[in-house]
Amino acid sequence: MGEIEGEGGELRKALITGITGQDGSYLTEFLLKKNYEVHGIIRRSSNFNTQRLDHLYIDPHNSQARMKLHYGDLTDASSLRKWVDAICPDEVYNLAAQSHVGVSFENPDYTAHVVATGTLSLLEAVRIHVQTTGRKIKYYQAGSSEMYGSTPPPQNEDTPFHPRSPYAASKVAAHWYTVNYREAYGLFACNGILFNHESPRRGENFVTRKITRAVGRIKTGLQNKLYLGNLKASRDWGFSGDYVEAMWLMLQQDEPDDYVVATDDSHTVEEFLEEAFGYVGLNWKDYVNIDPRYFRPAEVDNLRGDSTKARKLLKWAPKVNFKQLVAMMVDNDLDLAKREKVLVDAGYIDSRQQL
Repeated sequence: MGEIEGEGGELRKALITGITGQDGSYLTEFLLKKNYEVHGIIRRSSNFNTQRLDHLYIDPHNSQARMKLHYGDLTDASSLRKWVDAICPDEVYNLAAQSHVGVSFENPDYTAHVVATGTLSLLEAVRIHVQTTGRKIKYYQAGSSEMYGSTPPPQNEDTPFHPRSPYAASKVAAHWYTVNYREAYGLFACNGILFNHESPRRGENFVTRKITRAVGRIKTGLQNKLYLGNLKASRDWGFSGDYVEAMWLMLQQDEPDDYVVATDDSHTVEEFLEEAFGYVGLNWKDYVNIDPRYFRPAEVDNLRGDSTKARKLLKWAPKVNFKQLVAMMVDNDLDLAKREKVLVDAGYIDSRQQL
């Protein structure tokens, strides 16, 4: 594969916020295969949170290392400005967020600070850098289907937003900040309105991974019950590894624009349960209990995308369908549970049995 060059004939550089997350890790893999130099901003923590990147890590002292991590935070505008100026990226992907909808009701101020104001700070860092240096930077903003909220499906680029959570409202603000900087300052800035996308790397507190993790542990005898909230909520679920390609394609166009990225098909949480438990020969009704604590103050009933524009203009289409996605996640979590079972049986760890 030929190298993709940035300014001055050097390898093209990408700066990713949220690089340690699900999408960040898949995007890093994708860009490294395209021969990019990838820089990621990570938050300082007492524990390492780079597990999703461990298989990509090369000691930065090695001249062959093309992934480099830097401490910073979307809530610290000075760090954003510093790293944009120091790295001089050709492309910036803003994937960082407090992205759990339920948590956003419990921590609304923090969610807004990171998701909305953090986006504004990063856009301003990019704007000042471009204005000062005359360089060109292409900017990608990670939007969310949650922005549509209670607006009936299917939802496309022209569908009105009606957010139903602090997270969704913050993403709407980030979306319009991005549009404003594109129109006011001429930045090459794109919004990717991505519908739900999952993978074996999804956080375990998100409903899809919570389900597949439970399936593996129940199948191996490590867990008895799974507690969930609204089973009738319907979502357009795709594979994260497919969606990061759409992010990149947006920044390869001649003009910046906004795109919905989706499978254009939706399934309820109950259907996800049926598929996941059925995959290992179990009936989900024997193991799932409803816990009112998992219901949200304002529910979003049905999100289903219309990605016609992305399919036509970006020549993009998802490769992994719903059944394949569920199977991929269950296989991964069944393997994790089997390894956990070995350690439990040997007395090295507690089973953390859930009754």
